[in-house]
Amino acid sequence: MKQRNLLTRQTQAEMVEPITVEYVELGELSSPKIDKYQKVSIIPLVFLIFYEVSGGPFGVEDSVQAAGPLLALLGFLLVPFIWSIPEALITAELGTMFPENGGYVVWVSSALGPYWGFQQGWMKWLSGVIDNALYPVLFLDYLKSAIPVLEGGLPRTIAVLVLTLALTYMSYRGLTIVGWVAILLGVFSLLPFIFMGIVAIPKLKPSRWLVADLGYIDWGLYLNTLFWNLNYWDSVSTLAGEVENPSKTLPKALFYAVILVVFGYFFPLLIGTGAIPLDRQLWTDGYFSDIAKMLGGVWLLTWIQAAAALSNMGMFLAEMSSDSFQLEGMASRGMLPELFAKRSRYGTPLVGILFSASGVLLLSWLSFQEIVAAENFLYCFGMIMEFIAFVKLRIDHPAESRPFKIPVGTAGAILMCIPPTLLILVVLAFASLKVMVISMAAAIVGLVLEPCLRYSEKKRWFKFSMNADLHDFHSPYQ
Repeated sequence: MKQRNLLTRQTQAEMVEPITVEYVELGELSSPKIDKYQKVSIIPLVFLIFYEVSGGPFGVEDSVQAAGPLLALLGFLLVPFIWSIPEALITAELGTMFPENGGYVVWVSSALGPYWGFQQGWMKWLSGVIDNALYPVLFLDYLKSAIPVLEGGLPRTIAVLVLTLALTYMSYRGLTIVGWVAILLGVFSLLPFIFMGIVAIPKLKPSRWLVADLGYIDWGLYLNTLFWNLNYWDSVSTLAGEVENPSKTLPKALFYAVILVVFGYFFPLLIGTGAIPLDRQLWTDGYFSDIAKMLGGVWLLTWIQAAAALSNMGMFLAEMSSDSFQLEGMASRGMLPELFAKRSRYGTPLVGILFSASGVLLLSWLSFQEIVAAENFLYCFGMIMEFIAFVKLRIDHPAESRPFKIPVGTAGAILMCIPPTLLILVVLAFASLKVMVISMAAAIVGLVLEPCLRYSEKKRWFKFSMNADLHDFHSPYQ
């Protein structure tokens, strides 16, 4: 390990004898346990981020229904500067500062203490599992028009179970495989929109892009659609320990992924709103399929429907990887029982995958409209803690090794967090009372669960351990 000077010189009068402490450069940190597994390179990582955040333009149609073409286009151009870019930059800085699985859990733990780090992990994991429970169901929703038997009943239940198990097995086989599958699915999902743009050129009317009816705007639907489609940039941080040369690869991958995601939203919206006469009521989930049929015929419709279905597979795989490696990272920090840190022969966290898949199966039978809103609520709380951790680490440890550092000082870091925080408060303000109650109940479970785990550790019901190779600014539980 590389020695470095202490950040600050502290005199402790109560110490009887001096203690020599050895530190490591955080950018150089790696765990011997995971070095033997194959790492993820930049191209698969870009597409993993793409699927953790986006997966394609499927689901952005509601922004046109809510606010019209002009505000929809402006939203997907401007909100990335308010939300996506700041979140991606913070993820790049803190992800390279702590290049280990656990990501945002480690950031909050280092800034605010292990108790709040656990709360961050609980809320983010729960929101991720809720999010992942949607994808097998949405996949079948795209297929039921071609296979009507999948619309409901026992065949649909069996299909959800089989699909979830098949995708879970793919996650178990290794993150490298998941990354390359994400590349194939990403290319397949975006190509039909390129073709749609080419065939739409003769029909484009730029005046349609300027249509705005300020008297009829559903601000709640508009903001939630933008926020839903442009968040989760921090999810890749829970895979930082699996990335090849994270100090360089992670920032580059986030940069390219931001460009890919924004293009993947803006270009289809530009084509769809410019080539087809506006009927805002038709702009709901799946309307791009209708536009494809009008512009290119049945073959393009079929391609986009297949791309939409497979996109849900890609999002499931990316989210499952993020959720399971987060649990592995928390176990390596002593926050969860040691069994969550156990790896399969493919290098994947077996218990974390099984635990996350069980949550997905449990939630797959529920109605998701309000639960998804509750997920957004939990996610917002987690992001506020991340912003606080980012600023606090800048203030408390300004000289700490940061392989990638946002080129702003402490004041700039605070100012950078203000616009996304205001956006979070606006999104929270539009939540219903029922959503607030569900979210607060879930948060209370985390507040109680952490002391229960510490009690089980004290009673030796479960074995907990802290990976000695990991760095933290706070003392570990042990």
